[in-house]
Amino acid sequence: MSLNRATIIGYLGADPELRNLPTGQPVVNFTVATDETFLDKQGQKQERVEWHHVVAFAKLGETCKEYLKKGRQVYVEGRLHTREYEAKNNGGKRRRTEIVASRVQFLGAPPAERADAAAIEEPPIPSADEVPF
Repeated sequence: MSLNRATIIGYLGADPELRNLPTGQPVVNFTVATDETFLDKQGQKQERVEWHHVVAFAKLGETCKEYLKKGRQVYVEGRLHTREYEAKNNGGKRRRTEIVASRVQFLGAPPAERADAAAIEEPPIPSADEVPF
């Protein structure tokens, strides 16, 4: 028996990119940054960022394109897949390991909404004389 499963929680590094496969099926690519804190040999606290390439197909991909933006926190669950491709300008064959998403959950408020929410002010409460009932 074997298991190929990846689960991450992190922040989008850029807006998702939508394209269509030759079959017409939509596919979205985006990157997610995760971080870890550790102590180095000298006992100093260090932080390391890891970037993960995520691929989402069909309706899941379209939903990601619509609602995800750079800086948004996201939970991604899927499987690891390594693919080979030809690099541009005769760069030879390259390999990339990606998470093929089966589930994506949007966490927290979108970055734009967070900024807008801070700028919204509540209207003043009317006095008892102004209330019509």
